[in-house]
Amino acid sequence: MYKDYPAAYQSTQGSALQVDQAFYDRLREDKDARTLIEQFEIPIRTGRAWRVPAGHLFRVTTPHGPQVGDFNVWNAEDPRERMWAARTRQLQGAHVSTYDRLWSNLPFLRPLLTITDDSLAGYGIDEHGGRLHDLLGTRCDPYVNKMLTGEDFHHHCHSNLTRAVLPHGLTEFDVHDVLNIFQCTGLNHDDLYFMKACPAKPGDYLEFFAEIDVLCALSTCPGGDLSLAMWGPDAEDPLKVCRPLGVEIYRVEEALLQGWESPKRAAYNGQHGLTLPKASWEQ
Repeated sequence: MYKDYPAAYQSTQGSALQVDQAFYDRLREDKDARTLIEQFEIPIRTGRAWRVPAGHLFRVTTPHGPQVGDFNVWNAEDPRERMWAARTRQLQGAHVSTYDRLWSNLPFLRPLLTITDDSLAGYGIDEHGGRLHDLLGTRCDPYVNKMLTGEDFHHHCHSNLTRAVLPHGLTEFDVHDVLNIFQCTGLNHDDLYFMKACPAKPGDYLEFFAEIDVLCALSTCPGGDLSLAMWGPDAEDPLKVCRPLGVEIYRVEEALLQGWESPKRAAYNGQHGLTLPKASWEQ
């Protein structure tokens, strides 16, 4: 067994990594202070995109049982700002749950979403080192599938997300590394990524608070609950273990948001030590 070793990025007093847990506890616990304003299901092997205003909550749910979802999120007003999976892994963890945040890319670097509730938080770490809601792996895609199988398949998560964002003016180039919601993963003894069957049951959920106005997109993974192998000698079509995912969006009463404000983008000036030349009229 490896000895425990301290994390590289440490939270210090007053830093952005410190979360006001009492605030997010109120959001989670005061169910009377929220109103459901939109609800829908995403059919199997498809994707959908939707907007969530700052200060609102939303949930991704498993209304019909275990199913993995590949999730993307952008600043709704400027999609150049989007979730940065690698930095979120470093700042929060390779697997995320309540109080963890999804951070945006440079030069923005701020929390886009904060997780307020996780019905599967009790899963913890299983006997193989598997945990839920991972940022380790990225979306399945038709390019790798073609390389491994020689076949074209148009319902991988990358393709589902691409089709989902087109009505919002985004393209394949905007689709980015994902949060694998409800997915159980880890690294084996050869330091290789593994996936296990999703343990979610009907009614499980992962809940988020929108720190800024966001555009979200979710793919119902064509691997379904990942209980069947998709590649290798034992591969089979997992269609029979595919299920829809649900989304619920809630407006929160203003009183519950007292003291909260959207996070500002990173304070660094972005000049990287460069000195800008003076204009002719300044010389």
